[in-house]
Amino acid sequence: MHSDHHSHHESKAASSHKEASPQKIRVALFTVSSSRFRDKSLRDESGEIAKELLEKEGHEFSYSVIDDSRSMIRLFLFKSLFEENFDAAIFLGGTGLSPRDVTVEAISPLLDKTLDGFGEIFRRQSYESIGSPAVMSRALAGTVETKVVFCLPGSPDATGLGMELILRELGHAIFISRGT
Repeated sequence: MHSDHHSHHESKAASSHKEASPQKIRVALFTVSSSRFRDKSLRDESGEIAKELLEKEGHEFSYSVIDDSRSMIRLFLFKSLFEENFDAAIFLGGTGLSPRDVTVEAISPLLDKTLDGFGEIFRRQSYESIGSPAVMSRALAGTVETKVVFCLPGSPDATGLGMELILRELGHAIFISRGT
């Protein structure tokens, strides 16, 4: 995940922040899917991809499948960040255009700051991969107090792409959001 070919673009400040950033991060990972929430036997390929990448980076994480429900999404966000003290939350799914896709609507109003660059870069990389359907991506990131929150489309390809982007900057984002 930490590709050397990206490092020549980093400033000295970004480089020193990364050195001071936490190496082991606690991440609450959620798959937002009514069908998987109702039928636990359904495979969650995107969740498997995200868990594998978090494991590979040595991060501690929890994993839950939750319903496409604004209330449930918000409940699990706050519970994980403030009761269980996770550093970050990642939501997979519920970011599309259908009426039941409410992850962005649930999370967006709660963000203290939005990381517009995350969505922009995600969509640009998606466009290179899938073409014009990337315009329908509502990938989102931001902070809630000193915690970092990401919302990704639920497809396996989007999860792989998004997790790679997240993992490159996760420690750095947490370090800065803490104001330390």
